[in-house]
Amino acid sequence: MKFRTRSSAIIGTISLIASLALTTAAAEEPRGPRPAADVALTEVAKAQNPIAGAAGPRGTVWIAERAGTVRVLTDRGLSAPVLDISAETTTDGERGLLGVAFDKRFAHFYISYTDLEGTSTVDEIALRNGKLQPSTRRTVITQTQPYENHNGGDIKFGPDGYLYIALGDGGAGGDPHGNGQKLDTLLGKILRIDPAGGKYIGKPYAIPKSNPFVADPNARDEIWAYGLRNPWRFSFDSGTGDMLIADVGQSEWEEIDWASARSKGGENYGWASMEGTHPFRGGTEPANHVPPVFEYDRTGLGCSVTGGFVYRGTAIPALRGQYLYSDYCDGTVRTLQMRNGKVTGQSDLGVSNGEVISFVQGGDGELYVLAIGGSVSRIDPA
Repeated sequence: MKFRTRSSAIIGTISLIASLALTTAAAEEPRGPRPAADVALTEVAKAQNPIAGAAGPRGTVWIAERAGTVRVLTDRGLSAPVLDISAETTTDGERGLLGVAFDKRFAHFYISYTDLEGTSTVDEIALRNGKLQPSTRRTVITQTQPYENHNGGDIKFGPDGYLYIALGDGGAGGDPHGNGQKLDTLLGKILRIDPAGGKYIGKPYAIPKSNPFVADPNARDEIWAYGLRNPWRFSFDSGTGDMLIADVGQSEWEEIDWASARSKGGENYGWASMEGTHPFRGGTEPANHVPPVFEYDRTGLGCSVTGGFVYRGTAIPALRGQYLYSDYCDGTVRTLQMRNGKVTGQSDLGVSNGEVISFVQGGDGELYVLAIGGSVSRIDPA
């Protein structure tokens, strides 16, 4: 994916999202029912290339800016930076500060970024009374990247208390190293680790014993799921614990994958043998392929799916239980109605926020939409 923006100052530096897909074609306009709810986008702040966010302590929302700063959302907009790693990362290609997360007790803050050499890195910083303690910062996990694109970089804590990390296939186009289907690399995967458990064994992190490949000597123990091209954004349904992964396509298909909260891991989402439900460049569908629950082609305006969250807030009752997502090139906020891992309906909410790069879920379940051009907007009832 490469970022497009409306600011000439940004054009020269942002190339993140549209290069996740090597062509600029687009998403078919879903011909679903009338809007699932009457909503509006309320701009609550302006940021410098906002790219990710997380619900913080005491009901706050923390917003990450791609160049390496993190700010706290207040009633008056964004605070001064509470963290600045801009000297430690770079925004060439699809690099930068890419993801942030808190553990369940808000005892630690995690940042996912590419360092100056392009290595994917996840660091941990302790909090005290809701404030970061920079002296406690430590590196949890790293992964070298062969190319500048398809870094992934999203991080989330699951309902089980473990840290999940999304990594793309390493970049270029068409997965030239076959990383998506290889189990001896972390690239093209969702990882699952225990950062807190590492201190008991003298390592940066521990491997949950229930990870699906811990008994396989030919596989990396950290792997939870594989066969992913660039899982730019993923989330857990705070109501059910189900996982939803928006995996950016190569040239024709964007996909959304789903895994039940009861999953034991090990899902193979098919890349690079498959792009969505379609064989990629003559590939053969793996016997254990888990097809997406939803896909769309690029005959419309989209080019790169931006995954969101299942809405569990209270401000818009008609949206409860629906999965919200968008597309970087299209910018329209859409929903999927789902039941038991099956899409039962889809809707266009009739609102757009430009180049939508990410969604953020507040502690109250309300959702925010980030546009790489700078807008931080809350989804409100119309």
